[in-house]
Formats: sequence, C-alpha cells, structure tokens
Amino acid sequence: MTQADAFGMSPEDFEALRRAKHTLENPGLVARLSGLLGTPIERLMTNLPKRWSDRINKAVGRSLMAALKTALTTIERRAKPKNNRVHRVLVGGTGAAGGFFGMPALTIELPVSTALMLRSIADIARSEGENLSTADAQLACVEVFAFGGKSESDDPTESAYFAIRTALAAALAQAPTHFGARGAVKAGAPVLVRFIAQVSSRFGVVVTEKVAAQAVPIVGAAGGAAINLLFVKHFQDMAHGHFTVRRLERQYGPGVVRRAYEEL
Repeated sequence: MTQADAFGMSPEDFEALRRAKHTLENPGLVARLSGLLGTPIERLMTNLPKRWSDRINKAVGRSLMAALKTALTTIERRAKPKNNRVHRVLVGGTGAAGGFFGMPALTIELPVSTALMLRSIADIARSEGENLSTADAQLACVEVFAFGGKSESDDPTESAYFAIRTALAAALAQAPTHFGARGAVKAGAPVLVRFIAQVSSRFGVVVTEKVAAQAVPIVGAAGGAAINLLFVKHFQDMAHGHFTVRRLERQYGPGVVRRAYEEL
C-alpha cells in the first residue's frame, strides 16, 4: 500500500500535496534575495536605521487594510485564466520606482504592489476552484501575505503553515457575527482589525527583508525591479501551495489532508 492509498488520496493529489508542503515550509525568499545581491539578507537587515521599523510597520498595516477592502469589494467573481506573468511585470515596475527613490517611496510603492499581488493571488485561488463570492475565500486570499514570515509565538513542534492558519483562525473566531446577509464581511469590523494585525506581524518580516535588499546603495531602479519580481514570485508560490491544500481539503476533508501533510 502506498502513502497515497493509506490516506485514500489519488497519487496525483498526494504528489500535489507534497509539492505544496515543500513550497509552504521552505519559502526561500531570503535565499533568493541573498543570491541576487551576493550578501546575506540578515547582515543587510542589521544595517537598517531603527527609525525605519515604525515606517515599515505603518506602511504594511495600511497596505493590508487596503488589500482587505479590495478583497471584500472588488475582486472579480468571473472565472478567467491565471495571468501571473503580467502581475510580475507590474509589480516589478513598482520595485523599479522603489529602488530608484529608496525608502521614501515605500508608502506609495507597497500599497500598489500589495494590491497587484492580491489580484494575482485571487487568480491562483480561482484556478484551484475557490468561490471568490464567499468571505472565506476572500479572506484566504489576504492571509497568503502571512506565509513566509516568522513569529516568535510560533510553536516549533507544529508545521509553520498550519501554525499560521491556526493563529489566523483564532483571530477570525467571531467573524460570522460580522458577515452580512450574503456572506460578506463588514468593513471596519473589530474582527478584521485583529485579522490584519496577525497578518501584518508576518507580512512585515518579509517586507523588511525586501526593504533591506533595496536599501543597498548599488541596487538602483533595475535592482529594485528584480527584488520586487522575487517578492511577487514568493507570494505567488505561497498562494499556489495554500490553495492546493484548500482544494484537497474540500475533496478529502481537512483532517485527512492535515494528517497526510504531517506524514510527508
């Protein structure tokens, strides 16, 4: 009996879960940025001025709240093919501006790049069978921004991916009381503030890594574009992994998929 048979999954779906786990547990953005610049990102982060931390955190919070409002109001419901390459080019363009103007451009560049990435994440969600007319799927798109960023509160004995999902589920524990008649979340609801705070704590780590890379004096516009391409590719990869797991959960049940995930 194969591992797939043990969980009642087809070999194709079990292999899809294997790929998803590899992606979600090994995001690799730091390694990609370090390879691009030839310098460990950890070293670059120690050189960031302390005053930048507050600025980054504020930009992250505003960008995610704007992305959430977009997810709840304007994500297109009609099915259409993924267009990841176009989104990468557009986000790369915002990175060129960020690399040229540096830290002062972050408050303008980050909301734009976050919104563009959300569109790409939504396309990936659709391709995995998500119904974006539901609040659950819309919020699942936003929570992708939490993947790949570490938190001190994470349980080291649990997979990083499911630890994040557990934390976000707790933040949304009372969400149903804020759903409207058609399942939409009411903008500005306290539960969404908690949700954004959870996502921000992790998204901010990844943004700080990106800012540290763009702060290198020799980066310039071309380097900024390359860094942003890696940035958007990171979240597209996270979205593919996340929505593959959710698709399999709908098909086989969350318990079966999680056991298989942990067994791999």
